[in-house]
Amino acid sequence: MKALNILLLLFIILLLGSGCAEKIHVENCVQGEAHGFLDGLIHGVIAPFALITMLFKEDVTVFAIHNNGFWYAFGFILGSGGWGILAGKKK
Repeated sequence: MKALNILLLLFIILLLGSGCAEKIHVENCVQGEAHGFLDGLIHGVIAPFALITMLFKEDVTVFAIHNNGFWYAFGFILGSGGWGILAGKKK
């Protein structure tokens, strides 16, 4: 039960934090400095919420269009759960 409460608290914090995210128009995403590792990490964490939002709004994307390639993608993968990279071995 304690683990469930901690998980619920983390989910609420994540939900409230993602609500504070700045909205950037797609046209502005291809200008300026490319998104890097830290941006990819943050985008990976909020990706589930962005995916749900994409159902209702056309101007929301999950993956930044203007990124620096490998490091952005690596941060995105880690932020979205790491595809099991960080999972421990089962006993």
